[in-house]
Amino acid sequence: MTTSLSKSPTIGVFDSGFGGLTVLHALLPLVPTAHYIYLGDTARLPYGSKSRETIARYAVSSAKFLHQQGAELLVIACNTATALALEDIQQALPIPVIGVVQPGAQAALSASSSNPVLVLATAATVQSHAYTHALNALGLAACEKACPLLVPLVEEGWINHPVTNDVIKIYLTEALTAAPDTQTLLLGCTHYPLIQPAIQRVLASLGHPLTIIDSAHATATAVAACFTNVSRSEGEPTCTFYATDSIEKFQRLGSNFLGQPVADVNLIDLGG
Repeated sequence: MTTSLSKSPTIGVFDSGFGGLTVLHALLPLVPTAHYIYLGDTARLPYGSKSRETIARYAVSSAKFLHQQGAELLVIACNTATALALEDIQQALPIPVIGVVQPGAQAALSASSSNPVLVLATAATVQSHAYTHALNALGLAACEKACPLLVPLVEEGWINHPVTNDVIKIYLTEALTAAPDTQTLLLGCTHYPLIQPAIQRVLASLGHPLTIIDSAHATATAVAACFTNVSRSEGEPTCTFYATDSIEKFQRLGSNFLGQPVADVNLIDLGG
């Protein structure tokens, strides 16, 4: 879709924590004239262990906050919130809302020459079957693999750690046993772009190279496509950051995810 938004739009980006910063990282060069407002609902994570009703309530309150701050378009840069609360958020806001699942599925369709598409994601996202539904709707089969240890390893900073490589190898070996003919791997978690090089190395060691689809980059591309009047050669993006808990932790981990320093973070209270 295209929008009639301004040449210098205000774009809200929401996640339950830090992973959505990989979407923001991909967005910055694609819509450089924008002002970005990022909210990490760190006080209430992890969303994946909570009920759909609670996740929807948390996500809607966060989305409304970003709209109140001036967001003209909202990016749900969280797989769990997209899978379980996207429709609730779209109904609650009068602005365009884009999640991470559909763009990732669309990118897999463009790249995939075989079935099924292998999806690595968190347990909550896999249990929702959001990627299976999205891929099936595009005529693709899916094989979803839950990888619950990868997010804490990434947040620990163990990007190139031998333990992380071993865990990736175990998950991929199990996944490829279930889907030996797949040629496409969809990263269904916004933390996973940080370990994409490690995933590629493990795949090479297994003798099973795959085309890797980064759902964070796919989402950023889908958002950029909404703006037909923005030049990538003009303007510098600006960012405002909000977190609901632990500013210091957000600055430390957020800088790793964004690929640049996260200096000023505003602490807000969105309630329980």
